[in-house]
Amino acid sequence: MRSRVRCGTAAAVLGGLLLAGCGDAETDSAGGSAAGAEPVTVTDCTGAKTTFSAAPEKIVTSNASSLELLLRLGAGDKVIGTGFPPGKGTLPAALDTQAQKVPVLSDTVIPKEKLLGSGADVYIDTFASMDGMGGGMGDAPTEEEFKAAGIKHIYLKSTACAAMAKGPVTDLTAVEDDITSLGQVTGTSAEAKKLVAGMRAKVDAVQKAVGDTPEDERPTYFFFDYDAGTKQPFVVCNRQVAHAVITLAGARNAFGDCDGDFKQVGWEDVIAKNPEWIQLGVRDRGSADANEKAFDEAEKWLKANSATKGLTAVKEDHFLRIGSEQTTIAGVENADTVEQIAQAVHPGKVD
Repeated sequence: MRSRVRCGTAAAVLGGLLLAGCGDAETDSAGGSAAGAEPVTVTDCTGAKTTFSAAPEKIVTSNASSLELLLRLGAGDKVIGTGFPPGKGTLPAALDTQAQKVPVLSDTVIPKEKLLGSGADVYIDTFASMDGMGGGMGDAPTEEEFKAAGIKHIYLKSTACAAMAKGPVTDLTAVEDDITSLGQVTGTSAEAKKLVAGMRAKVDAVQKAVGDTPEDERPTYFFFDYDAGTKQPFVVCNRQVAHAVITLAGARNAFGDCDGDFKQVGWEDVIAKNPEWIQLGVRDRGSADANEKAFDEAEKWLKANSATKGLTAVKEDHFLRIGSEQTTIAGVENADTVEQIAQAVHPGKVD
């Protein structure tokens, strides 16, 4: 799965919807939900509204991330198809069993014709647009085409709207809003509240331990997106959820001065930052063994490459083996990643 998201074109994909950073779900009456008597209205990155008078019965997800959220919310039985499916064994046992039963409409981006003919009444899109990512992704339906097919198009705004954020993202509010909005839309608000509470408990514990660490005592941290290519690195900037994850963990994003979500830089820029810790951000390969092999390859590359072998983190073996998805894509596991990073860069301070 491609975790690199190009959201600068979000405004061009208007129509879809959902949370964070760019707006929240609202009900026409306090406490209402799509499963109840009151309609639920959600907005897209530009504020355009989509209203649900009832919980959707047939949902298609763009990738494993939005699928996983629905499974965690207990709405997995409504999913009739997905793109970018999770590999077998990549999700926790119970979720994995459910995920493997979901029809796969495409191993990558769902073809336009297949998506429009899927019979879905809502499409949950983790990204605002795939246009800038290359790789023969194909054309996305227009909002007019979605409407003609009877499909409401909504987004996970914490990722889809990231590039449009008005300032650095330093907490997981946008992700929590995504979960809350999905809960309202699917009639699973009670479970959404539990998921958000669990995330907050983990993050709050980390903040209590390392949150007051002075800026100059926070180690610099570089997210190495190995799968994005090694010729020129893609780095996470301060509008990306990974920046919030790193910040909450008591570290300093080496490229936190970059406004936006992602940016392509040169290795000379990484050398200039000379990070103290490096996350080997590989995408899930479908099994623990395959993931370890990918982590090994990423570490080996950094140690062998003339441009990176002299970095402080490389010389001191300060590597974290944490996958891309749970760091750069909105989800419950963002809180787990905060905890993992904090345990590594502040040993002894976080349980």
